[in-house]
Amino acid sequence: MKIYDVSDERFSKYGKIVKGYDVSGIVDALKKLPAPEDVVYEPSEKSLEQFGDMFAERFFGQMDIQVGFCNGKNYLLNAVEYHRSSEINIAAADAVLLVGSQQDIKEDSNGGFTYDTSLIEAFLVPKGTAVELYATTLHYAPCSVGDNYFRMAVVLPKGTNYPLEKTFDSGEEKLLAAKNKFLIAHKDAGIDGAVNGLLGENIDVRKN
Repeated sequence: MKIYDVSDERFSKYGKIVKGYDVSGIVDALKKLPAPEDVVYEPSEKSLEQFGDMFAERFFGQMDIQVGFCNGKNYLLNAVEYHRSSEINIAAADAVLLVGSQQDIKEDSNGGFTYDTSLIEAFLVPKGTAVELYATTLHYAPCSVGDNYFRMAVVLPKGTNYPLEKTFDSGEEKLLAAKNKFLIAHKDAGIDGAVNGLLGENIDVRKN
């Protein structure tokens, strides 16, 4: 698939480059965190959160936030998720984001939720770049560029992606995989407990 840069106009429906923030401290701290051969995600990381006040005060309008990270190697879509708020991604290494629009999720008469993976678009986030992903933007783990590890800080409202206190069997709420995390998976990904509603190919960024 074609990979665009986040500076491309096509990205404007999904988010925007975040300017006016010094993210060098976060980038340096990210380089010291583990990056496995698969994917690791931590919603909150102390070494990153020391830089979070600028986002809490300005970007998130004085809301409580968390700064975590997603590092590793990955080339597949596997799932899409969305939140009830924007999130900020900050790249400490080049990475590719696979994104789509929540508006394209289909709900059938039986209460099922599906999304056609052919609608997904890919965007390169260059090292040192911070991007906002809008609340309606579908996304999941970043993808690697070549054989390199990706390293991405993730800024979200506090409590996002922590374990649920209650689950649901119907409605959009059944997509909740964690707090403030609505998720639709691809059957080939084998994600335990997830709603498998991605239709089509489990996209692989290595196939161009």
